[in-house]
Amino acid sequence: MTAAISRSGSGRRGVATLICGALAAGGLAAAGVATLEPGEAAASSHREAPLISGTPQYDNTDVYAFVSPDHPDSTTIIANWTPFEEPAGGPNFFPFAEDAQYDLHIDNNGDAQGDLLFRYTFKTKVKNKKTFLYNTGVVESLDDADLNVTQTYDLELIKLEHGKESHKTKLADDVPVAPSNVGKASMPDYAKLRDQAVYKLSNGAKTFAGQADDPFFLDLRVFDLLYGGNLSEVGNDTLKGYNVNSIALQVPTDLIVESEHQPIVGIWSTTQRENAEGYYAQVSRLGNPLVNEVVNPIKDKDTFNASKPKDDAQFLKNVTNPELPKLIEAIYKIPAPDEPRNDLVDVFLKGVKDLNQPPNVTPSEQLRLNTSIKPAASPKRLGVLDGDTAGFPNGRRLTDDVIDAALQVVEGELLGAKNDLGDAVDKNDKEFEKAFPYVALPTEGSRGPLAKGTGGGNDVRNQLGDALQPAGSWTEGDTGLIAASAGAGAAGILLVGGGLMWWRRMRSRAY
Repeated sequence: MTAAISRSGSGRRGVATLICGALAAGGLAAAGVATLEPGEAAASSHREAPLISGTPQYDNTDVYAFVSPDHPDSTTIIANWTPFEEPAGGPNFFPFAEDAQYDLHIDNNGDAQGDLLFRYTFKTKVKNKKTFLYNTGVVESLDDADLNVTQTYDLELIKLEHGKESHKTKLADDVPVAPSNVGKASMPDYAKLRDQAVYKLSNGAKTFAGQADDPFFLDLRVFDLLYGGNLSEVGNDTLKGYNVNSIALQVPTDLIVESEHQPIVGIWSTTQRENAEGYYAQVSRLGNPLVNEVVNPIKDKDTFNASKPKDDAQFLKNVTNPELPKLIEAIYKIPAPDEPRNDLVDVFLKGVKDLNQPPNVTPSEQLRLNTSIKPAASPKRLGVLDGDTAGFPNGRRLTDDVIDAALQVVEGELLGAKNDLGDAVDKNDKEFEKAFPYVALPTEGSRGPLAKGTGGGNDVRNQLGDALQPAGSWTEGDTGLIAASAGAGAAGILLVGGGLMWWRRMRSRAY
């Protein structure tokens, strides 16, 4: 595949193509699936490996990298964690882990080793530990006293030589995190909180950490026994309504490239977790979408999450002899391309020649981006397959339909086997933002109308915040609410006590 390839992406309506797209709802171009059980495979890398699926705070779901459309002299990297955040999942909601290092890696010379590392570490503060509430009143700003649980983070830039740290610079400290979106009553203007969480660095870079709508879109119900043989529900965005924790970083491109003459960078993310001895061990890794999801069989998934790109030769057979085309051939009689699949090695382990393949590249799993290619005025969801060289697999934009593009390549698009396979989900359920951090606002936990009497002003929401102030901070104006609360509690006790006495009398009767 070269920059000259052009595809319309139209005509994706056949039953066979729909179900094949569904079969690859987790499928990378080099895909192989060891089992079709939902506990082991979900979205891009949502719950993709046995160990990490049990610790979602450390589980990286997706990585995106693209030349910033509104600032083309900069590059934006977005990495997401904590899959399947149910918006109403309080009262603890979804903080970043404090015992983790969330890392964004840059390989700017193609040698399969990191040259730059941006590290995020988080701290949590609770104002009032005597309440179960995440917020004790209406939250209007990130420093609002009613935001009971807050997080901040430090950001470091670490330069590496041959994989070893050579220099470290703190770029920012104690930057506020955008909170989980509790609901309309608690956070009536969440967009304002999002804006306040965008932090500008001295070199023109921008950083953000906080909750966002999950930008990955696909139909996941393939894992329900291939839709139970019923295709009527194909095309449902399974991730609609779920949130993730997002880290976004926009940096001047000249900060991360090797030189003006070598503008291609490889990008991936990892999570390192502190162990009992106080050392950090890598527990999650993600570059290209869907790799550990369906390229690697179960026996390799945890190993991949703990590995480095320079050691990716151990997974080569999973790429050259993918299982997914064999499954499609066995079930739907669509011939699998001949092996070994060197076309997949070139595209997904080296980068596309004359597009995003660095000189003297060492094959390894990374998301590769040619930063010299300007953003497309009208992005096409199939990216390079449709002639849009600013899209996947040249980096990954939020709007890129990586499921359809990857599946078509897996089924031999680059070998002359033209196809229009896909899962019939072509875009996200929410529109993405036009400016940094670009991800859509998270779905709020409380999605219904406000309760009666909570229209605004000094209503019950504010009174609740006053009532939950720490001990010793009461004022004379609070006594009415205290008395009312005490009266309500006493009435409740009387009701319970009366009911218990009635129940005992009924038991003592002879009939």
